[in-house]
Amino acid sequence: MVSTSSSPLEGPLRLKITYYVVTFAMLFCLALSFERQAHAYIDPGSGLLMLQAAGTIVAGALFTVRRRIKALFTRSKPAEPTKATTPAPEA
Repeated sequence: MVSTSSSPLEGPLRLKITYYVVTFAMLFCLALSFERQAHAYIDPGSGLLMLQAAGTIVAGALFTVRRRIKALFTRSKPAEPTKATTPAPEA
């Protein structure tokens, strides 16, 4: 018997992905074809802005994984076995 299982990348989803990839490739090629030479410099304020952006990224990453970092430096107490309590039957 022939299996007719379809992969999730068939049909409309595959067309959408292909459309986005082709569109991105065309825009990228257009951006490279109209490139002009820039006569500019980076002043000290630009370097400070880059430093601030890097610091913000590091602070955001640390804030995101703060529980894992805290777990590295703290000891967790061993879990105590819990007793299953059942309610007493009413008489």
